[in-house]
Amino acid sequence: MTRSAYLRTDEQEEAVRSLEWAELQARTLAIDAYAWKWVLIALHNAMQGFMVLALWNGNGLLALRPKVAKKWLEAYETGGQFPAEKLDEFLNLYLKIKDPENFHTLGAGPFVPTSTHDQSMNYLNEFRNMFTHFTPKGWSLELAGLPRICLDTLEIMNFLGLQTTAVLWYKPTRRTRADRALKRMTKTLLKLSAQ
Repeated sequence: MTRSAYLRTDEQEEAVRSLEWAELQARTLAIDAYAWKWVLIALHNAMQGFMVLALWNGNGLLALRPKVAKKWLEAYETGGQFPAEKLDEFLNLYLKIKDPENFHTLGAGPFVPTSTHDQSMNYLNEFRNMFTHFTPKGWSLELAGLPRICLDTLEIMNFLGLQTTAVLWYKPTRRTRADRALKRMTKTLLKLSAQ
């Protein structure tokens, strides 16, 4: 067996791998509360990935910050210098997947949240930021609400990636992997919630 000299990825692999990693970490939650850190970070990354996939719209510009997308279009039309691509903020991407103006394919979207989805996305983003930009301090995070935040996140990813035509999977195996990870993680979190 030869080892590859490269790590190869793309936007679909990133979304699916992050979801699979979150699901793998979720399996240890019943015995290790610290695993919540990695579940939240990976799930945030997966959610961001699914939103990017859903906002692809043929050119990927909806996933970029508005000023960057505008400069990119100007450069395309005038033959000028293309700007460095910068992904829009997590919560801005979330707003975009709820906007009907961003979906022009029949059955693609938008996502219509229930009473808890918006709050869950805010918490997921806040907790991920707290972990990845951890400052010197002590911090206690109540675990009771974390399964609901994660379940809401999985519902949104399921909607975007499997229930609608928002994500066009060019490798069917990735859709299958996403479906499997979503189902396994949902089962794990529901079991954890019942305890």
